[in-house]
Amino acid sequence: MSHTARIERTLEAAVALAHAKDAAPGLAAAIRYAVFPGGARVRPQLCLAVSSACGGACADLADAAAASIELLHCASLVHDDLPCFDDADLRRGKPTVHTKFGVPLALLAGDALIVMAFELLGRAGADHPAALPSLLTTIARGVGAPYGIVAGQAWECEASAPMAAYHQAKTGALFVAATTAGALAAGADPAPWRGLGEGLGAAYQVADDLLDALGDSEESGKTAGRDQAMQRPSAVTSFGVQGAVALLESHLDQAAASIPECEGAKALRETVRVQATRLVPKQLSRTAA
Repeated sequence: MSHTARIERTLEAAVALAHAKDAAPGLAAAIRYAVFPGGARVRPQLCLAVSSACGGACADLADAAAASIELLHCASLVHDDLPCFDDADLRRGKPTVHTKFGVPLALLAGDALIVMAFELLGRAGADHPAALPSLLTTIARGVGAPYGIVAGQAWECEASAPMAAYHQAKTGALFVAATTAGALAAGADPAPWRGLGEGLGAAYQVADDLLDALGDSEESGKTAGRDQAMQRPSAVTSFGVQGAVALLESHLDQAAASIPECEGAKALRETVRVQATRLVPKQLSRTAA
């Protein structure tokens, strides 16, 4: 079974638990809407890729870790789009959750997805008790305080934010959680895989800054121009478009170079190369051509 199929199967099983016969239908619908159809599922794909590169032991635990990371990512998007933060009306090419279901249900759906992620990991970890504590801690650090997604959102509430710390918490932390959780699920040392998560997370944030600045909602699938409107730190503001593109390429090079030697190293480096092509906004690629 492909990584994509494994991720979708695990997500579907987790979300189905919210659709009990006597469950609140609005909340169940909002949860499903937030998760399906998904984007590129980059973080869970990365988690499974690292797990496979490390030998692929405990596939069920790796699937749960990957899907839990995606559920946490989806929760962060639901909350990020709320009127108290970005007040965005478009996400993944469709109306945001609060636009379709209202703010109260969107807030609750995001909360439920966070709980669902750790329930999913706990269920799978019952069969792998030795690995579960490290996995829980690793993934929790990627979403909580002081350096996870929550901290990234908190920087937006400050009068000013240092770009490196903001971007690392906002985006990088969950990428690091994905790579290190993939190693842990396979019974491998997670430390050598931090660099890959850090490099790819930084690259994705710069790519997001470029798409936001270039105003391409069609390509990004979400409301553009929010960084400037909200006066948030941006690689484009700091370095200009071409400087940001150079920074993006540098982060991707560093990510590829950080991959430790293992059976799956060559395939992972090829994945990073493909991502390099995909991350550069299309209009910049056309200009370069």
